Amino acid sequence: MMKPVVTLAAAGVVGIALWKILSILLLPLAGVLFGLLLTLLKVGLLVALVMFAVWLFRRKEKGGDASPG
Repeated sequence: MMKPVVTLAAAGVVGIALWKILSILLLPLAGVLFGLLLTLLKVGLLVALVMFAVWLFRRKEKGGDASPG
């Protein structure tokens, strides 16, 4: 009667131990991936800002030539 309960308890203890070990090993990897994602986001926002500034400058330049005066 107790053998299935002991087996289940042992499986739970082994599962928790593996979860703790893998979380310690994989947490730095998750941090690095998160850092890379944020770096790509920053680069993308900077590129978008530069493209917006160029678009704004060209629009203003074109409007300045066509304006009467």
